Amino acid sequence: MRIVLFNNCYRPLRSFVWVMATLFGFFVFPALAQQGIRITGTVADETNEPLPGVNVVVKGTQTGIVTDGNGKYEIAVPDANAVLVFSYIGYLPQEIPVGNRRVISLNLSEDIREIEEIVVVGYGTQKRSEVTAAVSTLGAKDFNTTVASSSVLELAKGKLPGVVITNANGSDPRSGASIQIRGVGTLRSSTSPLIVIDDVPGGDLSLLRPEDIESFNVLKDASAAAIYGTRGSNGVIIISSKKGKRGQAKPTFDYSSYISHEYINRQPKILSADEYRTYMQSGAYNANLMTDFNSSTNWPDLLSDKSNLSQNHNLSMQGGNASTGYRASIYYRDVRPIAIESNQSNWGGRVSINHTGLNDRLNVQLNVSTDHRTRNEIGETGAWEQVSQRNPTEPARDEDGNWLEDGAYNSWNPLARYSTKEDYTTRTTWLGTGKVSLTLIDGLKVSVRGSWQQYDNARRQYYVRESKTSIDSYQGGGRAQRWWSSDIRKTIESTVEYTGQFNEIHSLNAIVGHSYEYHVDENFNAWNSGFLTDAFTYNNLNNGTGKTLGTNYFGMGSGKSDDKLAAIFGRVNYVLMDKYQLSATLRHEGSSRFGSNKRWGTFPAVSAGWVISKEAFMSSLDVINNLKLRAGVGITGNIPSSNYIYMTTLGTGGEYPVAGGTWYQTYGPARNPNPNLQWETKQEWNIGIDYSVLNNRISGTIDWYNRRSKDLIDEYNAQLPPYVLSSVWTNVGTISNKGIEIGVNATPVEAKDFSWDVSATFFYQQNKLESLSDDVYKATYKTWYGLPSPGALGDAIRTEEGKSLGGFYGKRFAGFDENGRWQFYNKDNQVVSLSEVKPDDLTYIGNGIPKYYASLSNTFRYKGFDLTVFFRGKFGYQILNLKELYFGNLNWLPNNVLETATTKHADLHDAPQYSDYYLEKGDFVKLDNLTLGYTFKIKPNDWVRNLRIYVSGQNLATFTGYSGTTPEVQDTGFETGIEGRSFFPSTSTLMFGINFGF
Repeated sequence: MRIVLFNNCYRPLRSFVWVMATLFGFFVFPALAQQGIRITGTVADETNEPLPGVNVVVKGTQTGIVTDGNGKYEIAVPDANAVLVFSYIGYLPQEIPVGNRRVISLNLSEDIREIEEIVVVGYGTQKRSEVTAAVSTLGAKDFNTTVASSSVLELAKGKLPGVVITNANGSDPRSGASIQIRGVGTLRSSTSPLIVIDDVPGGDLSLLRPEDIESFNVLKDASAAAIYGTRGSNGVIIISSKKGKRGQAKPTFDYSSYISHEYINRQPKILSADEYRTYMQSGAYNANLMTDFNSSTNWPDLLSDKSNLSQNHNLSMQGGNASTGYRASIYYRDVRPIAIESNQSNWGGRVSINHTGLNDRLNVQLNVSTDHRTRNEIGETGAWEQVSQRNPTEPARDEDGNWLEDGAYNSWNPLARYSTKEDYTTRTTWLGTGKVSLTLIDGLKVSVRGSWQQYDNARRQYYVRESKTSIDSYQGGGRAQRWWSSDIRKTIESTVEYTGQFNEIHSLNAIVGHSYEYHVDENFNAWNSGFLTDAFTYNNLNNGTGKTLGTNYFGMGSGKSDDKLAAIFGRVNYVLMDKYQLSATLRHEGSSRFGSNKRWGTFPAVSAGWVISKEAFMSSLDVINNLKLRAGVGITGNIPSSNYIYMTTLGTGGEYPVAGGTWYQTYGPARNPNPNLQWETKQEWNIGIDYSVLNNRISGTIDWYNRRSKDLIDEYNAQLPPYVLSSVWTNVGTISNKGIEIGVNATPVEAKDFSWDVSATFFYQQNKLESLSDDVYKATYKTWYGLPSPGALGDAIRTEEGKSLGGFYGKRFAGFDENGRWQFYNKDNQVVSLSEVKPDDLTYIGNGIPKYYASLSNTFRYKGFDLTVFFRGKFGYQILNLKELYFGNLNWLPNNVLETATTKHADLHDAPQYSDYYLEKGDFVKLDNLTLGYTFKIKPNDWVRNLRIYVSGQNLATFTGYSGTTPEVQDTGFETGIEGRSFFPSTSTLMFGINFGF
């Protein structure tokens, strides 16, 4: 993918070209005093911004002129058969026959292949041709032209090789997507990459709308991410927002909006009321255990809002003068998903100001952004589990209009809970940044930047007195609770940067800097029960009588923690003869989350590039436009997710009386100390190839990486004594990751009125737990995802030394006996009953992490029409279908069951068991997005600059052999490849939108 910052990088060049072209035209082109047909018009770019200095030439002659400062021109042509040629640096030329027209206005399109691409890296930018590390990019055009989406991550999904973005919770707008770059490299710390927004580490993606993004850059390997030290182990995502442009005296406005509708595309096939009765009367099951309530209730329909409609609006403005540029945007988004009581709304905005002074040597940047979110927490994934098992002949209410509860195990009426509960969350996020840069001498610049980022969360919950929760657990007195939390991150950084060229063959960029960050979070919560009325809900906690009922009926808590980061860093980029490139980075960083003996770490990296295509021996190969070999090696770190795990902390014990009858709270050690706890370390090397051929019609990258993450932080058994508690946090394990990443961009067809662009990605990954023990601390394996009740089915996933991550570990299915009882293979491949299965008969039966990821995007343009078709897929993994394991079992009756319980699993007459019987191939290909748009050709005027309308469909079709709700389950972290019992429905989305500028 390419990022083109043409307007930012080339605006000074535009003015220069206009002046020079005007002078050139004055002296070289013949005067237009000759007789002929007079043609006038305006030339603008793709956003209808006038282009000064465009050459307008009568084809086959020397007659020509250039456009003025407003993009206007006037030229005389000999006759109607003349053809005008419009050309401008960085834009595709156009030839237009005159015919019977006297006014010819047009828009020139940027020639992406002729523009030097600018890539944002840590603490600076680089030309794409000089990047020596593994960096993938998406630009503004990838976010707001052809494809419509509701979030930043949705637009990036599947488009960056090596980057996995998954939203495993279906259509729930309140759940965020998980992000993982090049696999898992830690056991207990975060697996998410560092997010940097406008140079601020730890940024929140909720502060950005797709319309605000200028570039999206991913630093994937250690040589690129080492400059971020202890937070670069999982990769770094750097996002730059759009800024105001200097010299744009006339303000411009852009408005984008869409409405969308969701519909369920796939859901569990449970028995309908009629099917339930038919099976009940068939005699195939003990009908005495089943009840016909003489009703027909479609429970999934009752939890669905089939008339749902979401909306999104974004308005931005930008302008400026010779010394100042500004941009401001506001947005509103209201999401009404298919699942009732799950709505969420956002509103917010951002303002950026860029001012220069002292003859352009001083630059001041100010940015402020905010997001306010209101979320309805009443709807929950467990409700859809309930409707999948609820008796379809049972009504939601009894004859008196009261909510009906059947009293069965693990059963509750979701509609009753929804109507007797209040649960809302509000979150306000603020980010303010300021940066001052001063060029001391040509090439030498000093900068200071500070930022303040704050999140404030408040949640309010109340169960009314008549609710099932209140009656079952709080003696019918209701329950109220409030939470509050605040998270503040303050950062100040300073840098000194030098850029210079020597003897026309040496290019040098060097930067050194200092960074300091302070992070503090606080929280408070309180709850009570035993209210005499529901009138106050959660607004009068002290009116509850829970304290008189005991400690299980009231409570409160609060907490505060903080941590600090401090670092010095530097990077040198050197280029010789535009062919030989070298980059070296070093960061020395300390974190308060580490032990006092190991608080500081050093993270070096070096990478190099060789532009082979510029060598003399390549000069005869015209088919190759660019061929570059890259190689890099580096070390990055990872910090614990929690504070204070290296030190002794105190925990509360019981309350005891002392003399005089006074009761005091007691304290004792809650954690063993480890002053040698240190950062996790990732060592990685990367070899890459960048290429473009056939006049840049085909380009792409290939990367091969291998990394080892060692000194992994985990909790191990501690020796007693000298320790006083049974466990301690320490560094022991090692995980290895390796893979191949391929990205290809091509333009198979590029004609006057029609073009076809193709973009494809592919990557392969392999993860392995190399070690889990050392000479002191021992562990044979780790397990994840405890299977839910009923039945003690154990953990689904296990990993041990020398094995791949994500392994399903369990029994091997050998069939059913004549009574429908389970049979399994033991370690000697003998068929045994369930009671005969021994622990050492269990083995690895599958893997839930995809080995291969691929995507294919096609964009077709014909005149004003554009069509984007985007496919993506995942391959080489299995899915554990828990819906089949539990609801596909006749033992789940008298609750409702899946239709497969009476067909596919009809021979099963035994309690649920975990084995490879419920593992399915998860491979899929998905038509992820289909967008058809039309851009109106608008003559330059004072009202409308551009106008585009579109219709878009998301998640339209999935091609898979998997029988469950969706094959797109969690594939990041360790609990992968499982479709759980609790879920949100899988939906397709239809959007109608408009973008226009004025």
